[in-house]
Amino acid sequence: MVCWLRGFLFLSQSQAKAEKSIINQSQSPHYFCSTAEQIFANSEKRSENSKQMADRAVSEEASMAGHAPKLTSIPASDNTVWADASPLLEAACRDLRDGELIHGDNFNLFAAMSALEIMDPKMDSGIVCRYYSIDEAIENGAAPIPISLDSTIDVQCTIDIMDHLLACEAAWHKGHSLAQTVFSCIYLLRLDRTTSHALLHSYCRVIRATCKAVVSVVSDARTHEEEDLFTMTYGLPLNGDGDEKCLSMLTAVEETISRQLRACKATSSKRRVSEELEPLQSNTNLEDGLCKALLCRLRFRKHFFHVLTCMKRPQGRGLELARKHIASCILELESILKSAEFLRFCSDEFCEDDIEDKTTASGREPIGFDATLNSRLSAPTPPRAIKILSWKKAVEYFVKLLHDLDAMCSYSLNPHLESLLCFVVQFQKSQPDLVARAHLQLLLVQDGKLYGRDPIFAVITKAAALPEATKNHDIQKNEYIVQLGQLVVNLLKILCTNAAWQRRKLGKILQDWRVIYVQLNGRERRKGILLKIWLGNLGSHQLFCSFNAIYVLQKDLQ
Repeated sequence: MVCWLRGFLFLSQSQAKAEKSIINQSQSPHYFCSTAEQIFANSEKRSENSKQMADRAVSEEASMAGHAPKLTSIPASDNTVWADASPLLEAACRDLRDGELIHGDNFNLFAAMSALEIMDPKMDSGIVCRYYSIDEAIENGAAPIPISLDSTIDVQCTIDIMDHLLACEAAWHKGHSLAQTVFSCIYLLRLDRTTSHALLHSYCRVIRATCKAVVSVVSDARTHEEEDLFTMTYGLPLNGDGDEKCLSMLTAVEETISRQLRACKATSSKRRVSEELEPLQSNTNLEDGLCKALLCRLRFRKHFFHVLTCMKRPQGRGLELARKHIASCILELESILKSAEFLRFCSDEFCEDDIEDKTTASGREPIGFDATLNSRLSAPTPPRAIKILSWKKAVEYFVKLLHDLDAMCSYSLNPHLESLLCFVVQFQKSQPDLVARAHLQLLLVQDGKLYGRDPIFAVITKAAALPEATKNHDIQKNEYIVQLGQLVVNLLKILCTNAAWQRRKLGKILQDWRVIYVQLNGRERRKGILLKIWLGNLGSHQLFCSFNAIYVLQKDLQ
């Protein structure tokens, strides 16, 4: 069996004997990658035995039914050699004593504790997979282009792919790996194959651009943890050429389907004018419903990408436009829900009992997906169970996400610290997910300024009700005042994290506020009358109120 080593190979005498018995039972050699000098440095005899066993293993694999993985699926550079490691393991079984192990020069205790047992399905995430490469999956017909020679089935399967991608995207936002959710779609991994299928190609391009935008926002905000969202892409093709034109491609396909919808609704007198337009599929009775189902899905993708783009504009300049696109997204999601009854009617595999757990509106299994295909791209950790959200729950997730984003866009960007803190706390009561919280943090803190326009010191002086002239005073360069401003920024960032992080970080920041409160009211009060006046307003009132508010909030979260 072919594999690669993900950690150090530790063999005590008992472990080595167990390994030897496994080798004798499976009759499959263990391969590892190394240079030729390292492999054959032990002895010429071992080298000859290695070659004989490798040849024997190849002949045995050739006699099998074809279920064994191909060696070509494992990448190797020009200066590396694959060789049989069985003689080395057998020699270790004979020579190793209790307490001894085989290790390299760079062995250390941390690596020993972090090592994973290969070939064990419970520990090795790269061993449980149906296909060992994308090319192998395509050769076996896992992602055909066209999807079907029957145009009606082709359109229905395309809608199923769209629905399953929506469910995968929601599961990714909930914390699963991007490689095993959205990019479990083989069409996304080989997007150049779909150029002949304009509908699928344009939709997949927008999906890829949307994932890139979400990864960018969450990475910039840095408010996520492993349980929130995986931002690791593991070399997935997120940066495709021409993705900046994805909306124009999607709009062109949308206009074509809109003309086809109008043509099927036209009266007999006007139908002659549209006879030159090729219908979407061959069944005229399904033309209207399938066109509507496709249009609402395409339009949702277009408006949702516009929402992400507008909300990333600096200083909140795109919030008003984003609200318009959010409203359009919610309307399209309602249309998507309404199309479910028609799509289930068209499905031959419809079952009323388990429709709630299906990832497509029709209830059919989508074509072109394999969650184990990218398992080798995951982190060197035991495999995680991937639970894709049902189609209905995915729609509900995006509806809630859009309402959270709309609440954020409706905020007036008030520079008063008290009203800002009240808004953030109220916003968190709706339990927004990470994507909404990441957008909120990027809106609040940009380039060290509130909303990217108001200096933090100006916000503090306004909260302390100080004169306008104080904003230009040298007091803002004071060490403790700078620390105070950083504490305000950190507080805003903490309030944008999840509940677990807030509870932990608010407990830590309480100590920092206590220290800065003592410092400002103690030694620094002797340095000038202006500072005394400033501390008289801010130190005795605002700092105490902020300190007390954080303490109460931290207690509420416990």
